[in-house]
Amino acid sequence: MRNSPRSLMIFAAGFGTRMGALTAHQPKPMVKVAGRPLIDHTLTLAAPLGLNTVVNLHYLPHVLEAHLAGSPVKTITESPDILETGGGLKNALPLLGNGPAFTLNSDALWRGPNPLEALQAAWNPEEMDALLLLIPLQNALGHKGTGDFVLSDKGQLTRGAGLVYSGAQIIKPELTKAIPERSFSLNLVWDNLLQDGRLFGLSYTGQWCDVGSPEGITRAERMLDDTSL
Repeated sequence: MRNSPRSLMIFAAGFGTRMGALTAHQPKPMVKVAGRPLIDHTLTLAAPLGLNTVVNLHYLPHVLEAHLAGSPVKTITESPDILETGGGLKNALPLLGNGPAFTLNSDALWRGPNPLEALQAAWNPEEMDALLLLIPLQNALGHKGTGDFVLSDKGQLTRGAGLVYSGAQIIKPELTKAIPERSFSLNLVWDNLLQDGRLFGLSYTGQWCDVGSPEGITRAERMLDDTSL
């Protein structure tokens, strides 16, 4: 593979406020869907690739630390403040090593091809500084907006209604160094790449479900049980 990513950053630091009582005593990645914590579903996607995996923590970090104890997964706790996606990736640079890395949100489930393997197969570091995995609206279960990006025939992205960002991507993490703030969104990095024509996208062929609320749990379990795919 062309400079294939060897590391994965899983974003797991959020407060999970939309989950209500389910996150009163545990972080959202520990909420169970189909009998397994969300973080375990996410780690299952990474397992076939043998990645150096880093998970960022902030809210009730000891719960996730205990759950991951004994595994090869590395954790990094953001304190005193949560750093958002861009700041979280920048903070984890010493653990991720050199070269491109996957990033993946821990609050979504997938039905279809492994999203990380799909990204890996399409990655071209000579043309791309980031490759985002995008979901057609009809396959983005639980998404209430009109989409985030428009995909050109060459795979380059512009912002606009169309495809939904899934939370999965390959990116060159060192690009976060160009942002001086400590806490910031990856949108700031993407904005720089958009100007240079270096932000690319890939449309996912399966289904994706947001699991940010209790209703999302039911929706995701129904998706996983669907035998029509």
